[in-house]
Amino acid sequence: MSGGVDSSVAAALMVDAGHDVVGFSMQLYDQRDADTGFGSCCSIDDLHDAKRAASVLEIPHYVINFQEQFKNLVTLNFVSEYTSGRTPIPCVHCNSELKFTHLLDRAVTLKAKAVATGHYVRVEKDPNTGDFLLKCGLDLEKDQSYFLFGLNQEQLSQAIFPVGNYQKTSVRSYARERGLPVADKPDSQELCFVETGQHIQFIEKHTEVQNGAGLIQSLDGETLGKHSGIHRFTIGQRRGLGIQSGEPLYVLEINAATRVITVGPRRALERTCFTASNVNWIASTPPTSPITAATRIRHRHAASSATVQRLEGNRAEVCFNEPQLAVTPGQAVVWYENDVILGGGWID
Repeated sequence: MSGGVDSSVAAALMVDAGHDVVGFSMQLYDQRDADTGFGSCCSIDDLHDAKRAASVLEIPHYVINFQEQFKNLVTLNFVSEYTSGRTPIPCVHCNSELKFTHLLDRAVTLKAKAVATGHYVRVEKDPNTGDFLLKCGLDLEKDQSYFLFGLNQEQLSQAIFPVGNYQKTSVRSYARERGLPVADKPDSQELCFVETGQHIQFIEKHTEVQNGAGLIQSLDGETLGKHSGIHRFTIGQRRGLGIQSGEPLYVLEINAATRVITVGPRRALERTCFTASNVNWIASTPPTSPITAATRIRHRHAASSATVQRLEGNRAEVCFNEPQLAVTPGQAVVWYENDVILGGGWID
């Protein structure tokens, strides 16, 4: 229970279905530290809201201290990726490696049969294979399947997503009918641990090694300017380059070894093929031959058809039918068959 309306309604739906429910919230940083640099989510107020919702539902509520796990799995990775010239997605690590690993383990020790969350996804069992299928939420505007591609069959067998079958408007209506105090609480629109637009400051505050200055170069190697750290850039970035040009320029490549940022015209951002690492196939039996799948390279990216070929070392090659803009190392590539998530990996 994060203190938001979705997880509160998820708990309410489980209670109303007759389950014996216990509410858990995760403490992700030291609440006594007024200078954390964290965003508006996961605050002491959110934990209080979760407790108030649990009180209305008349269920026990506990706060679990996951500060160390969150730091090691999420925030340190976030800093490391940016200082390596990659653009991370901390929400994937938080969901797959924290909520559905550490939190699920804790639930198992308490003899709980499942973990229910407020994610907008669905789980169904395939009658033909016996596998659990991870499917998009019915509210496609709120669908969060992209962030859960790392889940496996064991985790899905113990996961319940009560709000996945609802539209967001219906979730809020249910919360009001149930008298939940968070019924009209705004959704969080930022990373839970970084204030909007403050990721550079967060990185510089939470790393001991500051990236040195480097050069900004054109595709033909001409030096166009200087920068003060590669963590300030991401593929496809146009604003904040600090250089003058007769045409719009975009970040095309970030070389962590040389600290060179290569920029060029928008058309140079197009890529058709790339590889992905640490690939997870959700089915118990991964494909043995190339597949064609609707493929997304960002959360809000419109899926486009691509051929996916498994490679050795838990990797894959992805080739789109049509070139895509700003394929970004560190982001996730996720494969779909209609509304079923097949799996995904991390763009190299």
